Amino acid sequence: MFESGFVDQFSRTHWAVVPVIFVPAISALFWLSITRSGLSVLGALGLALLGAFAWSLTEYWLHRTLFHWQPGGALGERFHFILHGVHHKWPRDKYRLVMPPAVSISLFWLFLGLWLVLMPRFALAFHAGFVGGYIFYDLSHYYIHHGHPRMEWLKKLRKHHMVHHSPNLENEKKFGVSSTLWDHVFGTYTEKS
Repeated sequence: MFESGFVDQFSRTHWAVVPVIFVPAISALFWLSITRSGLSVLGALGLALLGAFAWSLTEYWLHRTLFHWQPGGALGERFHFILHGVHHKWPRDKYRLVMPPAVSISLFWLFLGLWLVLMPRFALAFHAGFVGGYIFYDLSHYYIHHGHPRMEWLKKLRKHHMVHHSPNLENEKKFGVSSTLWDHVFGTYTEKS
C-alpha cells in the first residue's frame, strides 16, 4: 500500500491489538468514573451503555460519510484508498480489518476530549462505553470477514456486511457493521442480497 515497507508495516494491525490496548483503558475509565467523578456503579454502567449506543451511531455515520467520501483528484483518490478503499479492494486481508493503533489511540483522546467538554462529570463512564462499542465493532468486523458464525444473528450480520462489499451495492447501502439498527433508521437497509 505504501512505497516504504517501514511505513506500510504501521498500517497493518493484528486483531488482538485492539483489546490489548483498549480493555485496560476502559477499565481505568470506568474505575476513575466511580472513584473520581463520584458516580455510583449503576450510574456509571448506565452512562457506559449510553456511550456504547452513541458509538453505534458514530460507527454508522463515520462509515457512511467519511469512509465512503471520495474527494476528486489524485490526492482525494489516494486519501479515500488509504482510509477505506484498501478494505474494499482486499476485504480478506486480515491485517487491514482493524484500525491501526496510531489512528485509534488518536481518536480515543479526541473523543475523550469532546466528552470532557460536553459533559465533564459523566465523560469517563460514557467514554468507557463508547470505547467498549468500538472494541465490539472492530472485533466483530474482523470476525465477520474471517470467522465462521454459528449463531443466527451473527450469520445475518455477516450477510448484511458482505452485501455491502458487493459491487452492485458498494458505497450505497448497508453501512452498519456491528449492527443493522442505523441502516433501518436512515433507510440504507435493503432486503437484497
